[in-house]
Amino acid sequence: MNISTQNQEHFPQNMNDKLARIKELGYDSYEIDGKLLLTSLAEAKRAVTLTGLPIATACGGYEGHIGDYDESRRQRAIQEIGAILDALQEVGGHGMVVPAGWGLHEHAETRTPAEDFAVLSDSLRRLEAVAESTGTYIYLEPLNQKEDHLLNTLTQARQLIVENQLDRVKIMADFYHMNLEEADIEQTLRDNAEYLGHIHLADHHRYQPGSGNLNFPHFLEVLEELGYTGDLAFECSIEGDDPDQAIRESLAYLRGQ
Repeated sequence: MNISTQNQEHFPQNMNDKLARIKELGYDSYEIDGKLLLTSLAEAKRAVTLTGLPIATACGGYEGHIGDYDESRRQRAIQEIGAILDALQEVGGHGMVVPAGWGLHEHAETRTPAEDFAVLSDSLRRLEAVAESTGTYIYLEPLNQKEDHLLNTLTQARQLIVENQLDRVKIMADFYHMNLEEADIEQTLRDNAEYLGHIHLADHHRYQPGSGNLNFPHFLEVLEELGYTGDLAFECSIEGDDPDQAIRESLAYLRGQ
């Protein structure tokens, strides 16, 4: 089980110190803000070498969205995601988390669902080519309906992958969003197991696993049964007076210690 994390407010700002702290806490890798790979690539590569902690994935750090209603912003998103994948390859990472959009509800009436599907398909086919050339993956993330109306369930993500015959696009399953959108988390994991590539960890209230009411030990058993071998990344706030201790306790909970 490879468990990684995104940045936390209390982590050091210096990249070397940040990765050293993440490693000391017990994480296996780091999920970096994609923008940092474009602005601080040399620093990131040096930190990986010095600490021995991999930068496995990227998330965010680009303008626009792959489902954007503004065509210039959609094109910019595709371009910048491609550049981040190029840089991610240089640090040894394997993929980037990409949602369809975020906060685009005000434009929802300007395209039909079929047009939304066509736009997302075009973006993903183009990113598939970049992922293929860099040996990386796009991890397509469904979000809850309050954040995105374009893509909300794992089944919708699977439809995009299957109908476009995409090999370098996999589903990014986020437990926080699944808890809001999926009728049965276990069943949706089973139904989409073949296409799972990455997972985000957050409890029902978006704090660290074990601090809420989601049964992570059970879900991890299901993932193991399904043969899931991808990463699991903390994308959550940390609840507790001592955030480092709260992280250690959450990691122990996930690992059954």
